[in-house]
Amino acid sequence: MSLTLKEVNGKKELKRFIKFPFSLYKGNPFYVTPLIDFEMSTLLKEKNPAFDHADAKYWIVEKEGEIVGRIAALILEPELEKKSLARFGWIDFIDDLEVSDLLLETAKKWAESKGAKAIHGPMGFTDLDFEGALVEGFDEMATQATIYNHPYYINHFKAWGLDVAASWVELRGKAPTNNPEKVNRAVRIIQERFKVKVKEFKNAKEILTYAPGVFEVLNEAYSDLYGYIPLTKKQIDYYVEQYFGFIRKEFVCIIVNESDEVVGFALTLPSLSKAFQKAKGSLYPFGFIHVLKSFYFNDLADLFLIGVKPEYQKLGIHALIYDYLQKIYEKKGIKYMASGPMLESNKNVLNTWSEFDIEVGKIKRSCFIKHF
Repeated sequence: MSLTLKEVNGKKELKRFIKFPFSLYKGNPFYVTPLIDFEMSTLLKEKNPAFDHADAKYWIVEKEGEIVGRIAALILEPELEKKSLARFGWIDFIDDLEVSDLLLETAKKWAESKGAKAIHGPMGFTDLDFEGALVEGFDEMATQATIYNHPYYINHFKAWGLDVAASWVELRGKAPTNNPEKVNRAVRIIQERFKVKVKEFKNAKEILTYAPGVFEVLNEAYSDLYGYIPLTKKQIDYYVEQYFGFIRKEFVCIIVNESDEVVGFALTLPSLSKAFQKAKGSLYPFGFIHVLKSFYFNDLADLFLIGVKPEYQKLGIHALIYDYLQKIYEKKGIKYMASGPMLESNKNVLNTWSEFDIEVGKIKRSCFIKHF
C-alpha cells in the first residue's frame, strides 16, 4: 500500500497530528504525553504570537488510512534573514525510511520555496518548545518539557543526510542535602558585596509582577546560545500566561538587585511527567487531579529554566540560586533532581554542577542540520 502525504488544515486534523505520538509510544514507560491544549495553542496561528514573525506548515503521512508519520516545517524571519535557515519539528514516524524520507523532503522543499538554504531540527518556534532529538538516555523518563523519541530516529536522520549541529546534555541525580563550602562561602560574599538577594513572595500572584523581568533576563542570558531567537513582549506575555499558572512559589527563585530588578532566576517545579502520562493529554475531566497530586506529593523536581544577566554571571549569582534550591528542596521533601537541556559546549554552566553529586550527560539530545 502506497503512502499518502496530507497537509494539515483545520483544528480536527491538527488534533490528529498532535495525537499521533500517543499511539506510536503507547505502553512506553519513558514517553511523556504532552497536553493537547498546550500543543494546539503553540501550533495555531491565531493563538501563538510567534507567528507575528514566523510561518509554518504541518503534514502527516498515512498508510491504509492510519497516520504513520508527521512533521512541522517552520520559518522564523530573523533566522531566515540572518542565516538562511528553516526548521523542522514535531517529527515522529514509524521505523520506515520511506516515511521519514517523505516527511523530511516535504519540509525541505517548502523551506527552499521560502528562500532557505538549510534546515535544522528538531526545533520549535522558541527555546521553550520541544527541541533536540534524544540520542542517549532512552531508558530515562522524559521531563514534560523535552522530546522523547525512539532510537531508530537517529539512523533515519543520518540516512537523509543530516549532521549534528549542536548537542545538549541533562542532569539527573540526588538533590543535595548540604551545599559545598565553596557555595556557602560564595553566598556570604555575594550578598554583602553586590547587594543582591533572593526575593521573598507571600503568594504566587506576587511573582507575576516579576515574570516579565524573568523573561527579559532569559533573552539576555540566552542570546548567544544555539538557535535562540529573542522573545518579543507579546511572546513574553503569552508565556507568562502559559507557564506561570503551573508554578509553586516556593520552587521559583528570583534574584533582585538594589533597585528590585530581576538579575537572575530559576524556574523549577515538582515533576509533572508521571501526572502528564496519567492525564493522557488532557487536564479534564480527571487529568488536573494527577497534576495537583504531583504538585504536593512528589520527591522529584525539574529544573525548567535558569538564567543570570550577563553582567552578573561572573559574580557568582548561581551560588545564591543553588543555595535557595537546596534549602527549599530539603524542606519540601525533594530527593531527586532533573534538569532541562544544557548545551554540551557551555562548559561554564556544566562546571557549576561539578561540586554536586549530580550525573551530567547520561541523557543527551542533538539538533541536526542539512544544507541544500
